[in-house]
Parts: sequence; C-alpha cells; structure tokens
Amino acid sequence: MSINLEGITVFVTVAEAGSFSRAAEQLALTRSAVGKIIARLEDRLGARLFHRTTRSQSLTGEGQIYYEKCVRALHELEIGESLIESGRMEVSGKLKISMPVLFGRYCVGPALLSLAVEHPKLELDCHFTDRVVDMVNEGYDLAIRFSSSALPANLQSKKIVTQRKIACATPDYLRRNGTPSSLEELIQHEALVCCQNGQVLPWHYLDDQGEVISPELNWRLQFDDNQMIADAAVRGMGIAYLPYWLIHEHLQSGSLIPLFDNVKTPLFQTWAVWPTSQYYPMKLQVAIDTLSEQLKWVADF
Repeated sequence: MSINLEGITVFVTVAEAGSFSRAAEQLALTRSAVGKIIARLEDRLGARLFHRTTRSQSLTGEGQIYYEKCVRALHELEIGESLIESGRMEVSGKLKISMPVLFGRYCVGPALLSLAVEHPKLELDCHFTDRVVDMVNEGYDLAIRFSSSALPANLQSKKIVTQRKIACATPDYLRRNGTPSSLEELIQHEALVCCQNGQVLPWHYLDDQGEVISPELNWRLQFDDNQMIADAAVRGMGIAYLPYWLIHEHLQSGSLIPLFDNVKTPLFQTWAVWPTSQYYPMKLQVAIDTLSEQLKWVADF
C-alpha cells in the first residue's frame, strides 16, 4: 500500500492548528485544497478523522489515534534525514535559540553569525530575552543560561564556558579618588551597583579559605542593567563590578583599570540547555560545539 506523505503532513498540521483555515495559512495552500486532502485521506482510511463545525475541527477518537501514530512516524523520518545529513557533515535545518540579552549580543550572537556563515543551509531563529523560556511549549531547540539548577526531566544541559566578574574604574576616577588597596576601602568609594527586584546585588569575592565574602558598598547610582553600569564606569562615575566579557575591550585599551588582582572572585558557569531526546541532531551538536570553542575568550582574564 502506497502512503501519501503530503496527506499525513496536512493532517498533522490541521490537527495541531485546530482549523482548516489556520492550517492552510501555515502550509501556503487554500482552505479548499486542505479540505480535499483530508477528505481523500478519510476515504482511503475508511474513517472520519475530524468532528467538523463551522468554526473549528477537533479530532475524533480514531483521528486522535491516527494523529499520534503520524507524529511518531514523521519524527522517525526526520531522524532518518538528519542521520543521513550527519553522514554528509552538511548541517541544515532550523534552530530556535534563546539567550540572555547582553551576553547574547556580545558573545553568543557573534559566534552564531560565524556558524551561519560556515553552514549556509542552517536556519537560525535567535531570541534575545532575560526571561527563562518554556523550551518545550515554546518550541525552542537551544537556550543559553547562567544556571542549570533544578532543570526538569525533559531538559538536559552542558557547560559551555566559565565566567568571572571584575571590579574596575577609569584612570581618571582613580586619580581623583585614589585606588582602593583592599576590599574594606570600597566603602570610601562610589560603587555603581546592580539592583534587581528591589535588592542590590552584592559583590562576591573569596577569602583565603575559599569562602565567599561580600564587602560593604557605598552607592549613589543603581541600575537594573549591566550595560548602563559599564557606561557609567567608562564615564568615570564610580567603581563597577562586571562580567569580563562586557568590559574586556575597555580593559585592553586601558580606559578601565582592573582592581583587586590579588583577591579571587567566584567563578560561575554558562550552560547550553536543550529538550531531552533520544536523538541528538547534528545541527544542535554543531551549535553547542561552536559556542564552546568560540566563547573560550570569555574566561581568558
């Protein structure tokens, strides 16, 4: 028996869209064409797949069973195509990716642009947001996060880079106010602090025993955006405590001077997160490997 895969694809699209009209829009077909395809499929199967009303369609009991089998079959076909693709080492298909706004703009985005140049058949759908997206329900293939704690069973993760933060100020600020020689002297300076949910985020360092300590701070300016803190620091308005990747160009040019080189700061990890699956697509693997390789500079300081 020959099977019309077009009919199966249209059936699954209608079942998920909830109406012939919405499915037709997604498939770039007319509503009439979609209706005829479904009718032919029902005739061939000898079963009614949808309860039809003037406004929507819902699956019958037989339709629900057939839908589940079709989804599984299409998934297997997709796996087969991807395995063949992997054998050719030709990366193609679409990746929907979520990443934090600033880290995405400064670090992840440039690496993904390099990936897109190297693999012209790869489609990237990049979303810059500090919101923790619902990967499965929102259809994301990959997310970059600063934490992998408490991940649900339907997600898995891999560390891609280690980061640290650095206190810094401009040469002009230090000439005017002096250079603090210890964390205790920070209270005598203008700190540029980050405030989230009404709480000022502490600056973390490690003592000789490796325990986390947080020096007392004095501030006049607070922001909920690290880019604004960096901008204020470059203007000589105080001492900032920021991720290396955000200020590395200023550190290299000398427009910002790192402070407290003799005191260690805690390291924090950045993770790639993706939906758990028995199959690990080549496009996902290549994206994660590329990010791990191209973001090594983030941990250079």
